[in-house]
Amino acid sequence: MPQSEALSQKEIIRLAMLEDLGSGDHTSLATISKEKTSSAQLLIKENCILAGTGLAREVFYFFDPELTFIPILNDGNRAGKGDVAFTVSGSALSILSCERTVLNFMQRLSGIATYTGKLAGKISGYKSVILDTRKTTPLLRALEKYAVRTGGAGNHRMGLYDMIMIKDNHVDFCGGIENAIEKTEKYLKEKGLDLKIEIEVRNFSELERVLATGKVNRIMLDNFTPGAIKKALARIGGKYETETSGGITEENIEQYAATGVDYISIGALTHHIKSIDMSLKAIPC
Repeated sequence: MPQSEALSQKEIIRLAMLEDLGSGDHTSLATISKEKTSSAQLLIKENCILAGTGLAREVFYFFDPELTFIPILNDGNRAGKGDVAFTVSGSALSILSCERTVLNFMQRLSGIATYTGKLAGKISGYKSVILDTRKTTPLLRALEKYAVRTGGAGNHRMGLYDMIMIKDNHVDFCGGIENAIEKTEKYLKEKGLDLKIEIEVRNFSELERVLATGKVNRIMLDNFTPGAIKKALARIGGKYETETSGGITEENIEQYAATGVDYISIGALTHHIKSIDMSLKAIPC
């Protein structure tokens, strides 16, 4: 989908609410008076880095602009069991109708921010920057990449449109590294595009071919061991930005950062996440 056609946050909220509400919250409509007003609070049930409070506010206001949303914690804050992130007051029907959508967004985004923060903390003494990937939930990429930033890491490209990334399949389909780079350079000139070029290499033979060809901005060392990365960085000699990916976990990420590589990309930041346990609870009158 072209960048200009990307869903806005408002449209994402509209579709998420439609998915959950359908023809109406019949349980609440059957049991709660339309005149009933109440208050609720978002209760945190485990340690986390919070993300999604602003989105939660927009969900409530999208459904009912008359609700009153009061933040207590902000995105990026560390929260623990028993903490309250925000309160919301007004129509009880409106609060209940928004409950699950708010929780679904906040639990997942906070899970992403929390895991990202855990990894970022492990390499805080190194120059390497952790990046996410395009392994995101369809239609929620902008929100999930925001959660990554909230957790203390950076974003790789947003989509296929804002950076050239020549991967193994591109190389294999077009007949080799040299072909891929030359055709990319020609394409960018013809289209008048100013995009950075990154190319993935799988071994030292491919690395040498890239160095001989040049015309790229960043070299991705895919599935290289820390020892191999050190050797590759010495060969590259600071001429290009460097990135590594593949097989990186919280147990070994410091070994990769210690190599001096510029970027460490980790798909698990967004595709292998445990949502944070939290609940929206009525505040007793």
